[in-house]
Amino acid sequence: MSSPSEQTILVTGANGFIGGHVLQQALAKGYNVVAAVRTAKSASKFRPIFSSQESSGQLTWAYVPDITVVPDYASAFSAAEKPITGILHLASPFSLSVEDNKRDLLEPAVHGSLAILQAANKYATPALKRVVITSSFASNLDTTKGSRPGYTYTDADWNPQGWETADMDSSSAYCASKALAEKAAWDFIEEEKPGFDLVSINPPWVFGPHVDGVEDLAKLNQSSAALSQLLDAKAIPPVDFGGFVDARDIAAAHILALEKPEAGGNRFIVGSHFDYQSAADALRKEVPELRERIPEGTPGKLPEVYGMDGSRAERVLGIKYRTLGETMRDAFAEYVKVKPVAA
Repeated sequence: MSSPSEQTILVTGANGFIGGHVLQQALAKGYNVVAAVRTAKSASKFRPIFSSQESSGQLTWAYVPDITVVPDYASAFSAAEKPITGILHLASPFSLSVEDNKRDLLEPAVHGSLAILQAANKYATPALKRVVITSSFASNLDTTKGSRPGYTYTDADWNPQGWETADMDSSSAYCASKALAEKAAWDFIEEEKPGFDLVSINPPWVFGPHVDGVEDLAKLNQSSAALSQLLDAKAIPPVDFGGFVDARDIAAAHILALEKPEAGGNRFIVGSHFDYQSAADALRKEVPELRERIPEGTPGKLPEVYGMDGSRAERVLGIKYRTLGETMRDAFAEYVKVKPVAA
């Protein structure tokens, strides 16, 4: 395989929490990167951070206004000086308000998953060998089984729910949208047999530090917002999503999935167990000065909830997971800067 400096990769959703870490790591490895975002404003927070790479031509910004529309990708492919060799598709459709599950969640997820593959098939050259998509552990999780104590989810598990969730709660519909989107991607590969293969990365909660720091806890992404609620909480929150991965590790997993030939055609759960009691225990140990601001709960008492097996990602991709303690320490270092004292 040619060296990273001889390759050009397209990264969609490059302005996101994971996207920032992917940019940082891919550029550090020497890849030429076309970073796709919806608007010029979307790129503004990272442009100062990666200004030297942009000036040198290693990083190019491209604008894809609607990731569910195939022609919107044309400029991203034409922005590359050399043919794109790999795609990391981190972007997902979003809606500020979900009024109709089918229209606002399910259909956009499927259309967004298919559009990048259709665009790659249409605009990329034969130099493109692989597309890596960000799916979700929600695509593995069977929400109808509840907390399912004693069961361990693996890469082989699929969320069985689908279009019927249009008439259910938005949480079930969101999880189903991830499964439907991923299944649509695999079906496309099977039916169209393009000149590139596919890898799916399925993270649970993604925690950790932000490449651009944190300025306002009210503006955190969903996963970071869920975690930050531990700060000055009166009690340990119940389990909402029983797994986590560090943002730096999930970024590394995407890049390694592009690099490892044996990863092709596979889906990977990337992450390990998480619950808020364990997070509180880790924080109180790693950051003693925060003990007065983190609820104690019942130290060491784990809730009865399903497990997840992310070991195949370690074996095949070669990633090494950070500990919960390290992730909690680095994430809360940012939160405390914004909120140095209890409200």
